[in-house]
Amino acid sequence: MRADRLLSIVLLLQSRGRQTAHQLAAELEVSVRTIYRDMQALGTAGIPVYGDTTGYGLVDGYRTQLTGLTPAEARGLVFAELPGVAADLGLAEAVAAAQLKLAAALPDALRERSARMRQRFHLDTPGWYSDGDSSEHLAALADAVWHQRALAVTYENWTGRAEHRLEPYGLVLKAGKWYLVARAARGLRTFRVSQLRELTVLPAEFTWPEGFDLAAHWHEHITDFRARLVQGEALVRLSPAALELLPHLMGRAVADAAAAGERQPDGWILARVPIETDRHAEMQFLRLGTQVEVLEPVSLRRRIAATVQELARTYAAPTEPL
Repeated sequence: MRADRLLSIVLLLQSRGRQTAHQLAAELEVSVRTIYRDMQALGTAGIPVYGDTTGYGLVDGYRTQLTGLTPAEARGLVFAELPGVAADLGLAEAVAAAQLKLAAALPDALRERSARMRQRFHLDTPGWYSDGDSSEHLAALADAVWHQRALAVTYENWTGRAEHRLEPYGLVLKAGKWYLVARAARGLRTFRVSQLRELTVLPAEFTWPEGFDLAAHWHEHITDFRARLVQGEALVRLSPAALELLPHLMGRAVADAAAAGERQPDGWILARVPIETDRHAEMQFLRLGTQVEVLEPVSLRRRIAATVQELARTYAAPTEPL
């Protein structure tokens, strides 16, 4: 709308100072000719704008107080420094507008500090080896969470597909992956958003559970998840080189347990370390190659021995020319 654009021009000039017609056109995604017309409209409306060969500006001392945030802009403020997240949730335009209004409302000194913070600190939520989740349902989920609307979904995991009616309590972004915390038929559950295959927002609204705290629930969920991961322990011998690799390859809990082990005459460490399943532990220990020897459990030692023998047969066989 033109009224929104005119306000944006005033806020841009107030927060950033002098701007050329080309800069304003690029920022607002309109033509330069449109900016010329908008400047005439602002002058006619009594806004003290002026222009010369260096660009447009506001008369010194003029400040508009038209910086109120809309509800959508207020919701988007929490993602102000996470533009990718805001875009995923369908809040990119609201966040951009909120940032502009906040910048215009700040005193000059605080505005300069805010700009310096954006220049020098950047939050990048996905992991190193993944760009994070993408889902066509994320924006609809966010809207349903906000308006407390029930959902009918088709969810797929390793057991197959299933239909659920959900009351969505919140969305959580962890390591670039989105999770939905929702009440289902069997109680409160966590769903991976990227594994939602179909989603329908239902007309029915649900009542927000009294006393529910998303952050506290998520912390409890993660604590319980980590506790359930550790299903046993392994007795291993580790080289000094393996001790240095453990925090990066197997996590802090395993590294701390290994560091508390008993040093052997050959310099290796004998230690009991936590493991999940034999299958998972096999993959983890194989990453250490000859820098680890698994002594117990026997079942895990046999799994690793069988895999190593199979690898030896594979690589002992001559390869066919390409």
